[in-house]
Amino acid sequence: MTAGMRHYLSVTIAYWGFTLSDGALRMLILLYFYQLGFSPFLLALLFLLYEAAGIFANLTGGWLATRFGIRSTISSGLSLQIIGLLLLASMPDGWGISASVIWVLIAQGISGVAKDLTKTASKSAIKLTKPKAGAGESHHLYRLVSWFTGTKNAMKGVGFFGGGLLLQLFGFHLSLVLIAMVLVLVLGFVFASLPSSLGKASASKSTRALFTKNTGVNWLSAARIFLFAARDIWFVVGLPVFLYSQGWTFAAVGAFLAFWTVGYGLVQALAPSVTSVSDDGLSREVPAAKRWAALLLLLPLSMGSLMLIGIGAPLAIVIIGLCLFGFVFAVNSAVHSYLILAYAGDKKIAEDVGFYYAANAAGRLLGTFLSGFIYQFGGMPANLFGAAALLAICCLLTSKLPVMKAA
Repeated sequence: MTAGMRHYLSVTIAYWGFTLSDGALRMLILLYFYQLGFSPFLLALLFLLYEAAGIFANLTGGWLATRFGIRSTISSGLSLQIIGLLLLASMPDGWGISASVIWVLIAQGISGVAKDLTKTASKSAIKLTKPKAGAGESHHLYRLVSWFTGTKNAMKGVGFFGGGLLLQLFGFHLSLVLIAMVLVLVLGFVFASLPSSLGKASASKSTRALFTKNTGVNWLSAARIFLFAARDIWFVVGLPVFLYSQGWTFAAVGAFLAFWTVGYGLVQALAPSVTSVSDDGLSREVPAAKRWAALLLLLPLSMGSLMLIGIGAPLAIVIIGLCLFGFVFAVNSAVHSYLILAYAGDKKIAEDVGFYYAANAAGRLLGTFLSGFIYQFGGMPANLFGAAALLAICCLLTSKLPVMKAA
């Protein structure tokens, strides 16, 4: 095994550990505070700083990974996540809503920075491990990024289940401490397995240089905002609250979301087998992104229409529709995750990836806010129609993607 592949596997394992903690933390917060009587809108507010912090963290994370290396940036993300978990674990019981919201917002802001520092550095490492030249280079990169992204989301699904189960078995505070202890072990693994020089290069020396991207990166980043807003507008708050309102237990909600996310991750990992792969890396992949975005638009539009008209049981529509949505969304996301590496420059790969995932965080922020706000006033059908509107914008932006890489 080459050194590059060893580093790829080490980064993947470290990111798995972080993603497990992130999925569990999201489910713990969502279910615990819903049990305390928080409204869907207040639940959405708990995640806003988490998503907003991700915009800043991705931009600076790309610069930090270029300037100080991938190991340092991943280690910083893991350390911040441990701090955020322990801060939440120390929150006293019996606080009022205002004090609880402020405390959770601060802790979630720290976790949001942690997540996107880790994500940007980890995904930047993928391109550094691919073959430098020769036939099949684009195919190999597509397989690597699809496997990485897919298995990461499978781990997130396991984290969802783990969060619901931990809450049921150990309660909120002890569960957070247990997760933090696991991350300490992951942090030690990162220092033992990755060289400090990995990913270091000459970073941008001005804000203007940091934001100057090629056409492919710009259009793909814009499309990413609305793609992920369309997922989170009904997935983050609306869906778990809807399932819980149907009489499901914490563990059942976590298990279902885990099942969905694991399946979603497996489809991502297999995306190169579902879509066409070209030798130049763009001529087939870009049209695939356009087709799959259009197909995705039809799903929430159809689901919302069925629920509004009253055809079929709402719970059945949501469960079946979510499975179909997960398959199509997973392919969309995998193609996007490949295209950013195909469009990105080789010298400052981490900065381009950080810019792109800042757009991803902006989409999650928009979707998270709308998820709680719209569900509280319009229920699940309104969330689904909102998702369709956001996907229509995504389709328009995706149509602008170039099929030639800028020189």
